[in-house]
Amino acid sequence: MPRFYIDPPAGDFITLTGEDARHICRSLRMSAGETLVLCDGAGNDYNGVLRQADGQTATVEILSRHPSQTEPSVFIRLFQALPKGDKMEWILQKAVELGASEIVPVLTERCISRPDEKSMDKKLARWQKIAVEASKQCGRGRIPAVCPLMRFSEAARALGKMEKGLFFYEKGGLPLKESLRAPAKQIGIFVGAEGGFSPEEARLAQESGAVCVSLGNRILRCETAPLAALSAILYETDNF
Repeated sequence: MPRFYIDPPAGDFITLTGEDARHICRSLRMSAGETLVLCDGAGNDYNGVLRQADGQTATVEILSRHPSQTEPSVFIRLFQALPKGDKMEWILQKAVELGASEIVPVLTERCISRPDEKSMDKKLARWQKIAVEASKQCGRGRIPAVCPLMRFSEAARALGKMEKGLFFYEKGGLPLKESLRAPAKQIGIFVGAEGGFSPEEARLAQESGAVCVSLGNRILRCETAPLAALSAILYETDNF
């Protein structure tokens, strides 16, 4: 069923305009009486029926409201060290599809990519747009936020303050399965870029309260590791 994101509705009718209206009228060729789903991006879905569409606007009557069934039961914040090239776009898209709740880009000691402020602002705008499109494609009930760039020290403190903070260190640590034995509703995962983390960063993460964990005996690429970690966590928490 077609799905569109809206602001929380104030009444029983809502009018869609712009790209959404054009998509309904021209791409989907929907007509009055057909059903669709609206989502407020905050975990609520609204079943609706199209009442009027003229190519520029589409009026939908809301029939019912219910919590989205597509959100994981656990909140996962991905702290991702900046990879080079366009790898971050791919990581973002797939992390959103898998169920990440929030993505935080981080500048670490070994990051090759070191954008200036102006370039970073453009990247953040593009990354948030990718998160929105990925949410639409996979039917998410919430649109994950892409946060402003953090320095490593700031990210390490934020990770340590979470209910469970997992620092994926290429030189080893607690097996991931073992680190998930104690249940948690809020999990932070920190994944490095191409060069991994320095010993000093690993030490600082642990001093901040995070647990060093391992994804096994093989060294995974920076674009593979966060998706492997997300998949394993979602499986272990009964979200697959």
